[in-house]
Amino acid sequence: MSDEEKRIGVFICHCGSNIAGFIDVPAVTEYVKTLPDVVFATRNLYTCADDGLTSIKESIKEHKLNRVVVAACTPRTHAPLFQGTCQEAGLNKYLFTFVNIRDQCSWVHMKEKEKATEKAKDLLRMGVARARLLQAQDEVKVGVTSAAVVIGGGVAGMSAALSIADQGFPVRLVEKESELGGFVRNLSSVYQEREDAGALLKTIIDRVRSNPNIEVLLNSEVISADGFVGNYDIIIDTKGQERNDKVGVIVLATGTREYIPKGLYGYGQSPNIVTLTEFEKLVKERKLPKLSSVAFIQCVGSRGQDKSYCSRICCNVSLKNAMNLAENYKNMRGLEGTGAVVEAAAPKETPSEGGERRHGRRGRRGGAEESEEGGASEGPKLEIVIFNRDIMAYGVDHELMYNKAREKKVRLVRYTPKNIPKVSVDSGKLVIDYWHDTLQMQRRMTPDLIVLATPVTSQADAKEISMMLKVPLGQDGFFLEAHVKLRPVDFATDGIYVCGTCKGPADIPEAVSQGIAAASRASIPLARGFVQPEALSAFVDSEVCSGCGNCIEVCPFTAIRKNEHGKAEVTIAACKGCGNCGATCPENAIFMNNYSDEQLLAEAKAALQEAKG
Repeated sequence: MSDEEKRIGVFICHCGSNIAGFIDVPAVTEYVKTLPDVVFATRNLYTCADDGLTSIKESIKEHKLNRVVVAACTPRTHAPLFQGTCQEAGLNKYLFTFVNIRDQCSWVHMKEKEKATEKAKDLLRMGVARARLLQAQDEVKVGVTSAAVVIGGGVAGMSAALSIADQGFPVRLVEKESELGGFVRNLSSVYQEREDAGALLKTIIDRVRSNPNIEVLLNSEVISADGFVGNYDIIIDTKGQERNDKVGVIVLATGTREYIPKGLYGYGQSPNIVTLTEFEKLVKERKLPKLSSVAFIQCVGSRGQDKSYCSRICCNVSLKNAMNLAENYKNMRGLEGTGAVVEAAAPKETPSEGGERRHGRRGRRGGAEESEEGGASEGPKLEIVIFNRDIMAYGVDHELMYNKAREKKVRLVRYTPKNIPKVSVDSGKLVIDYWHDTLQMQRRMTPDLIVLATPVTSQADAKEISMMLKVPLGQDGFFLEAHVKLRPVDFATDGIYVCGTCKGPADIPEAVSQGIAAASRASIPLARGFVQPEALSAFVDSEVCSGCGNCIEVCPFTAIRKNEHGKAEVTIAACKGCGNCGATCPENAIFMNNYSDEQLLAEAKAALQEAKG
C-alpha cells in the first residue's frame, strides 16, 4: 500500500458547542482541503452519532479513501468506535488516525478562539502528515488457558469466583486465612435490613463449597505470577507446599483491614473505648456491657488526621449500630425480651466548667446537626450520640436510614477539625469534652462506651502483591484501576482484574457488584479461547540487538525477555506499545508498530510549518 496513491479523508466534529463554540470549524475544514493527499474533508455536528458514522462509511466507498483522519473529542472513548467504522467499510483500522481538538484545543483555549482555530489547523496538519505514512497492520491471535485464579476469599472474591465458575470455567480460589469470608466475618449484622452477617456469609460460602468448578485453597498464597493475558504461570504456597498452576486470568480481591487508632481519642486507655469493628465483635458475641449511654466518634484517623481519604462506609455502619442499640439493645446483650430497656440514668451531658451559651440553636442538618431535645427522650431509653464532621449517607437507602436514626432519637452532634472532641479517662470513667457547634457552647459527656469509627486501609502485603503482579497502587495504598469510569475493574495490564475493598472502601453490595463485574471482564478471554491484542507492539531487530537488557528493565508490562540467543524478544500479547523500550535502546534496535520514527518525525515537521489560508 506504500506505493499506491494516498487518498485521505478528514472528518471534523463540531461536538455540539464543545468544539464549534471555540473553534471556527468551517474555516478549519476549508484549510484541511488544501493539504497534500486530502481528497475529501467534511464536518459533522456529532461525528460519533449514527449519521456521522454512516457518513464516514459512505465517504470511504464513494471517494475510495485509503486513509481516514477524524478530528473530534477524545481517542480514549471514541477511537475504537471510528476504527470499527473503518473496518465495516473495508478499510484496515490501522489506516485511521485521531486528532483530539477538544481536550487538547477547544477546552484549553476557550477564551482565545482565533488562536484555538490556528492550533486546530496545526493539529490537523500534523495528523494528515502522519496518516500519509500509516501502514495496514495485522493482529495476531494468542491462545488462552481457560482457567482463572481469584486471590482473596471475601465476599467480592467469592462473588467473582462463583460468576466465573457458573459459566463453566475452573477457578482456583486462594485465601490466606483458614476460612472464607474476609472482613465480613467480623460483623454482627449488615444494613439495610440489618440481617445476620453470619447467615449471609454461610449462604455464599455454601454455594462456593458446592460448586464443582471452584477449588478452594485455604491457608494459601500466590507467591509468583509470570506470563501475560491468557497464559499465566503461577505458584501457590498451600500450607507450606508449593504447587505450579497455569491460568488465563487473575482476579485480585484481597480485601481490607481496619485502621488501629494508636494514640487517638484515648484508644488503649480503657477497655470501653473500642473501634467500630471491635464493637461489632462485642455485639456478635453478645458481650456488650450494661450501658446507659454510648458515644460514636466519626472520622477517627481519616480525612487528614492520619489518612487523607474518607472511608465512605463508616457513617452508615455507625448509623446501623446506633439503630440496633436504640431498637434492640437488650437482645444484643443476650438478655430476655426486646427493646432498649435500660435503667433510667440522670442526663449524662452537661455544660463544661466555664461553658457559656453564646447563641441560640441554628440551622438544620448540613450533614449532621442535632435538635437539643433529641437525645434525652422521655422514659428509660439508651442515650446514643454520634459525633461527626458530617454524615456521608450516600444513596437513597442510606439517606432513609439516616432519617430513621433521627426518628429513633439518635443524636447527631457536629464538630469541626479545629474543635475535635477531647476524650479522657477520669478515675475509670470516660469523659468527652467537646464544642457544641449548634448551641455554641462547651459541653461534657460521660458515656459508658465510646466507639471510634476508623477507616479501612489496604492490606499489609499490598505492596508485595503490586510488585509481583506488576499492578499499581494509588496514593492511599489501595490498588489502582485502569480508569475509574471507563475500566473500573480492570488494571492497565490485560488479564488482571480487581474488585472489592482492596481497591478502596466499599460496602457489601458494592463489593459483590464489583466481584461480578470483574468476573464478567475476566470471562471474555476465557469464553473466546483467544486474545487478539492490538498491533501496537514493539518489535526487535535481532541483527542489531546487543542483548544489553535495558529494554527488559524499563518495560512496565514485563513483555520483553531474552531468547535462547540472548537477544531481546517481545511477547506480543503482553506489549501495550508504550515505547519505553525503544526510547532506551542504545542500538536503536526496537521499533514501534503504527508509531514509527518516520511517522513521528513527519508530525514534528508538520508542527513547525505555518498554516496557509
